Amino acid sequence: MSGNLVQPSAYVALRLPSESLSVVEIKPNTTISIGKYGSFPANDLLGRPYYYTYEILDEAGDKSQSVLRIVPASELYAGLGDEDTFNSSEPDDARLPDLRDTVQYEVVGQDGEVLVQTNRNIMDDTRSQTLTMGEIETLKAEGKRSGRDLISKMLESHSAIDQKTAFALAKYTLRKVRKYARRFTALPLDVPLLTRWMLIEKDPFKIMEINAETLALVSSWSNVHFTPSNQKCRTCKINAQAGIGKWLVVDETGGLLIAATAEKMGILHPTKDKSSDLPKSPLSQNEGSNQQNLHNENELRFQQDDKCRECSRSSAFPHDNTITLVHANSQPNLSLLRYFNFDSTNPATSHPLTRKLKTLSWLQLLSPEDDNACKEPEIVSNETLQSWKSGRRASYYRKRRRWERIRSIVDDTQKGGFDGLIVASYMSPATTLHYLIPLLRGSAQVVIYSPTIEPLTELVDYYSTARRTAFMADPPELETMPTEEFPVNPTLLLAPAIQTVRCRPWQVLPGRTHPLMNGRGGAEGYIFHAIRVLPAEGKVEARGKPKRRKKDGEDTTKEPNPKQENGLVKTNKLI
Repeated sequence: MSGNLVQPSAYVALRLPSESLSVVEIKPNTTISIGKYGSFPANDLLGRPYYYTYEILDEAGDKSQSVLRIVPASELYAGLGDEDTFNSSEPDDARLPDLRDTVQYEVVGQDGEVLVQTNRNIMDDTRSQTLTMGEIETLKAEGKRSGRDLISKMLESHSAIDQKTAFALAKYTLRKVRKYARRFTALPLDVPLLTRWMLIEKDPFKIMEINAETLALVSSWSNVHFTPSNQKCRTCKINAQAGIGKWLVVDETGGLLIAATAEKMGILHPTKDKSSDLPKSPLSQNEGSNQQNLHNENELRFQQDDKCRECSRSSAFPHDNTITLVHANSQPNLSLLRYFNFDSTNPATSHPLTRKLKTLSWLQLLSPEDDNACKEPEIVSNETLQSWKSGRRASYYRKRRRWERIRSIVDDTQKGGFDGLIVASYMSPATTLHYLIPLLRGSAQVVIYSPTIEPLTELVDYYSTARRTAFMADPPELETMPTEEFPVNPTLLLAPAIQTVRCRPWQVLPGRTHPLMNGRGGAEGYIFHAIRVLPAEGKVEARGKPKRRKKDGEDTTKEPNPKQENGLVKTNKLI
């Protein structure tokens, strides 16, 4: 039930009357401001349900003391229909207005029935509204009913309100409601809402101008899903097994692609505190005996053989339902994950991404010996550790744990066996795939997003049938790859294709159906999709006896079987 209510420190999307979004953090004992629509205490929204429309009311005209009121559905949709018109028992002809001689109509039925009244003779200018801007501002300052009184005054003061058609009146009323009504709808923040907010309200270039439809198609083609845990004994060889839910991601959208992948896997939102399942940090315990126990555990770990040491290093991370992020900087850019209560610099133990998300740089993946973080710290003997101060010992253990964590991520990534590859990056796709495709298992899905189509068309040409045929006819040495003719190995991917999807809003009205003129432009967004295949080793030869074709003039009469006489079949079986 708590998932349907607003929780403390949660990010909530507020849908305003203007159809725009505002993302706010619900901090207790604070005041939330939403611009011209007013402000309200955050405590009034805590514990209240999502998907309700709330109205900001000022107590005794004091805007510093505002309260929230849930708008009932009867009031929210009051102007959508006339109950007297729909529930009337009179025939349709009796309800039609007899104004054909005085009013012109735009749409008339075949039987002469009046359908839509025209407004071609209405001159709607500023003189039609008798209220001045000063009076409107005064009413806004004195309003106590969330702008409803102001909207009613403006409708009453309009000199040409009786000349408007039903459609024009509804359009005028809706425009005033969007401008002056102090309402908002509380929505739980998910990936599509965050994408729309970043694309329209914030900076779309931070997310590579990817829209919600394209992001959903990326998640669909990559086949991201939750994989049940394997309860068998885990060893180092489990990384090479198939179907354990490991995805490789290159994300330059600020963590939006990671959020979409984690949401499909069910590990995006934090759960209850399960800190007891995680290894406890010895630094959070008391000094003295705890430090000695930690030292003894590390000594036992270092005395194990190489295989067990590798297993113990990777035991801090699960092997199933994990996301491995490869980034180009010293630290990954995961700023958008904070909207889902995940801080990459100081992750909470209760969040699933703390253990399910692994990050490493390109240098650590391709050349770990050149990265200082991958170099093993010097192993200090027990006697030397006993002579050190507690602060120095804690720093030594912290460095060891950091090295073990990075080394386990690098070893697990280099072993491969990933179920899919998802890329959203400004880097050249060919240079990226050259190193990442060999890490995928057979039948893994490869999905690449690009704001423009040119890099993807070049990639399709690299994996085309003609390139594959030329590569197989005269294969170059693998040590010389990549070459100018073969930037990638064209035999590793099958069925490359480019797709695009973008939903453009349309106005659908009788005689007025067209795309919305205020639709945003920007990049279209394209997706490259292919399937990882394992080419057969050696030369492929056809075996068996092919069926002979009948030649002209050839006698096709079957010769009698020497083992068959008088309809009986002779066998060599002894009875």
